[in-house]
Amino acid sequence: MGKITEPQKVKLITGLIVNDLGILDKVRDILLKHFGPIDYKSDIFNFDKTDYYEKEMGKNLKRRFYSFNKLILPDELAGIKLYTNKLEEEFMLDNGNRRINIDPGYITASKLVLATIKNYQHRIYLTGGIYAEITLKYKKESFIPGEWAYPDYSTEEYIKTFNNIRRLYMEHLRQ
Repeated sequence: MGKITEPQKVKLITGLIVNDLGILDKVRDILLKHFGPIDYKSDIFNFDKTDYYEKEMGKNLKRRFYSFNKLILPDELAGIKLYTNKLEEEFMLDNGNRRINIDPGYITASKLVLATIKNYQHRIYLTGGIYAEITLKYKKESFIPGEWAYPDYSTEEYIKTFNNIRRLYMEHLRQ
């Protein structure tokens, strides 16, 4: 029988989709208080590879990613997703539409994992109604999209962002 060991800590990331850039700063400040210092802030990207959120959140959506200096254990992801879902509710409009979507995940040396509430054949149940999927794999010095990666996660600008965050993570592990 093999020996059970503790998993290596991972780098928490969040991807925020908004229709109002003013909300980004408010939510960033809340995330900073909850998860600690942010060590990476991506550019603001147009969220235009799908219209999935358009009916609920409107057109001309934008996305930004943050990563956090403090590493987490992988099994914290479900609780983090439950927390970010509650945070989304705090910013909801009176009609129940979201003004922000917060997608937490983590980066390891070999992959990017995202949390979701939607089950599908490539997702693994964690707890509390939360699933996880490996969205990107790290191979030959860069992330590459998996079969089920969202279209925006396959873009050069996102891959560059995640490679930058992975570099921070690897530096953190060497310290």
